[in-house]
Amino acid sequence: MSFIRSHILVCTGTGCSSSNSEQIIAEFEKQLVAQGMDKEARVVRTGCFGLCALGPIVTVYPEGACYTHVTVDDVEEIVSEHIVKGRIVKRLLNRNVAEEGAVTSLTETQFYKHQQRIALRNCGVINPENIDEYIGVDGYAALGKILTEQIPPQKVIDVVKASGLRGRGGAGFPTGLKWQFTHDAVSSDGIKYVCCNADEGDPGAFMDRSVLEGDPHTIIEAMTIAGYAVGAHQGYIYVRAEYPIAVKRLETAIGQAKEYGLLGKNIFESGFDFDLELRLGAGAFVCGEETALMRSIEGYRGEPKTRPPFPAVKGLFDRPTLLNNVETYANITWIFNHGPEAFAAIGTEKSKGTKVFALGGKITNTGLVEVPMGTTLRTVVEDIGGGVPGGKQFKAAQTGGPSGGCIPASLIDTPIDYESLASIGSMMGSGGLIVMDEDNCMVDIAKFYLEFIVDESCGKCAPCRIGTKRLLGLLTKITEGNGEPEDLDTIEELCNHIKQSALCGLGQTAPNPVLSTLKHFRSEYEAHIYEKRCPAGVCKALIQYVVDPAKCKGCTRCAQGCPTGAISGAVRAPHIINQSKCIKCGACMEHCRFGAISKQ
Repeated sequence: MSFIRSHILVCTGTGCSSSNSEQIIAEFEKQLVAQGMDKEARVVRTGCFGLCALGPIVTVYPEGACYTHVTVDDVEEIVSEHIVKGRIVKRLLNRNVAEEGAVTSLTETQFYKHQQRIALRNCGVINPENIDEYIGVDGYAALGKILTEQIPPQKVIDVVKASGLRGRGGAGFPTGLKWQFTHDAVSSDGIKYVCCNADEGDPGAFMDRSVLEGDPHTIIEAMTIAGYAVGAHQGYIYVRAEYPIAVKRLETAIGQAKEYGLLGKNIFESGFDFDLELRLGAGAFVCGEETALMRSIEGYRGEPKTRPPFPAVKGLFDRPTLLNNVETYANITWIFNHGPEAFAAIGTEKSKGTKVFALGGKITNTGLVEVPMGTTLRTVVEDIGGGVPGGKQFKAAQTGGPSGGCIPASLIDTPIDYESLASIGSMMGSGGLIVMDEDNCMVDIAKFYLEFIVDESCGKCAPCRIGTKRLLGLLTKITEGNGEPEDLDTIEELCNHIKQSALCGLGQTAPNPVLSTLKHFRSEYEAHIYEKRCPAGVCKALIQYVVDPAKCKGCTRCAQGCPTGAISGAVRAPHIINQSKCIKCGACMEHCRFGAISKQ
């Protein structure tokens, strides 16, 4: 048998796949054969490494050289220089390191050194479509120990309780307590269910997708353990149909687990049966709410139901049902393999473990981040994220998606944990973290999230159906320059009514982006209303493009680039902009080479 000297790991997550990683893999396989190295080097498809901004990413072991922005044309050089001759291709090395051109392991880069990967521990490390590789990193060891040693279900639940794990889907409810409620619930026919919420719908969020793409077996193993703990023999993974790679890898993983006897009848010859099925969602944000999700699995329109009874008592098909999200399950096997005390030692007193964030927006290093609870926002934005690009100033960060709030620059040292975020009007949410700079208008940001909520509302209850639309109307009125002072009082009153009376979490948290921006950026609302001015220069109705006659050379480039003919003037003479014709597109400012046009 040939000795494999080099392993070439290529990211095949959604981001890198969209940048031709499959073609890169095909070229590697071709070049290895052509250069006689196919017996000494192996190409491995992996999930997301996390450094999405630098994809496609290729990491070569044992050297640990991380190549970024790799193209098909780079492959021949990597094989001939690195694989054949053992010489690192420095021009392709990851520059996210302290020393330019240094060959540094991923964990030592600025992006990774503040992170601690538990939920993402296997992403970018193993081939997600190979069950043997998962088993090689202690996969199914926790399930095997529980079933072969016949550990009582209550003791399994006690381990989850002792870890302090809280639900990573948003509200942060204690996971062990939810398992306990489902375990204790009585079903008339003995049937219970276990569900996984993989209906990730927050704008900018891709945490759950990346786990499913990079480590699907960890979810299968965790759900099987949960089924044993609560007394369920059937599970459902509710995943977005818009996640084709995740769906394919889940289907592959479920098939492999059944083939190995790790799903189905008499698992580990213990007498315990458990099976899993996928259910594809059509992309409705409301189906992230647990009761709406279960209605959708049942084949009905995804609408929330009143609670109580809670799903642990009466959930899917009116049976006791346990529902956790992807990231929550992704922590389970680590807890059993390393001990609940090890997990509880990470994080803060009330927020244990780590949290995964999809870091996006106005940030240098967009990507997937996993940090211990209690890590400050500054560490995530400046140290891991590399700060705001282009010399712009950090203005705010949005956590929790449409259900969360905006954290201003003055609170950048806030620890990221459930209680700290709630105390400043935001929330953890599922883990989207959108960074904004000085060019973002916070009134426009609040309007953006309200537009999303109005579009995604199921319409079942009046506070959400009517209240959010009325709220959006007021925000639109302000951004169009028609706001009145009393609108701010109306907005706050309406927000409080919606929070108190909406049926489900989607409606109850819909006002959060509005309330948080009003609290921390009230001066921007007032500028829109009293001065008819957008300080960030975003709201088109409140801005003007003007020509500085002292700087204008009369080159006519601005007039040539204007789509509406709003600019006039003689050659070599200062031009003027007709504001009645101007559509505020900014083309004139882009075409001007002398800085003569400004936005006011």
